[in-house]
Amino acid sequence: MAEESCVSMYIATGVVTVTVLLWYLRRAKTRHAEPHPRDTVMLHQLGKGVHVPSISPFVLKLETYLRMSSIPYKNLFDRKMSSKGKTPWIEYNGEQVPDSEFCIEYLNARFSVDLNSKYNPSERAIGRAFRKLAEEDIYWYIGLSRCVYDRNKAIFSRLGLNWLVKKILMRKALTSAWHHGIGRHSETEVTHIADGDLKALSDFIGDRKFLLGDSPCQEDCAVFGILAQVVWHMPGSEGERAVNEQYTNLRQYCVRMRDMYWPDWDDRVLERI
Repeated sequence: MAEESCVSMYIATGVVTVTVLLWYLRRAKTRHAEPHPRDTVMLHQLGKGVHVPSISPFVLKLETYLRMSSIPYKNLFDRKMSSKGKTPWIEYNGEQVPDSEFCIEYLNARFSVDLNSKYNPSERAIGRAFRKLAEEDIYWYIGLSRCVYDRNKAIFSRLGLNWLVKKILMRKALTSAWHHGIGRHSETEVTHIADGDLKALSDFIGDRKFLLGDSPCQEDCAVFGILAQVVWHMPGSEGERAVNEQYTNLRQYCVRMRDMYWPDWDDRVLERI
């Protein structure tokens, strides 16, 4: 018992020490940071992903939007969280905006952008519905698959995360999913729900180039952000198998979006596909 207490104490001390050190380094970095350039969106986000520029679908969504709308921006790979404790978020001329969707609404108004101008209200409503399906349903499957169902934590291991961080991520995913409700289902049931969502997206897109037609809309940014994780960042999962064997048009859709808006894709990932 005494030895176990000592080990627990050392682990706790180590965690506290690392936390304090990271806080100090982040504070020092912020204190000496250069001022941001005027009239340029500063995009706070995580570092590189393994096969996708970010492991966060919302980072990919927001940066794809910035590219699609031709808004000047600069990446800050500082892993700094927003006032809501999440990433990505933006700063523009001293004004901070958290949450990817609120960022897009803010930028639409600020730069008079309307990526849905070619589509009627009914089509826009359908686009919103599929965005919500992706971000509020498939998203949870991605999180649980990476953090819980994948026993090897493949993507996190390739990012160099140690066992303690992976364990913390697993606990956080389980707790968040439980409170959401989807975490009360079994792995088989969650996978079944996700498969139904992927099938619905596949059936709706069909032979179209993008979500609503031959031209991408605003919601394509979010749908691409989610689907790219399934296609390239969930090795060995049922979701990856589905988009490669059953819903192949979803993979083709992701390749089309990548090739159109991400010519520097290979430079932004850790491992080329």
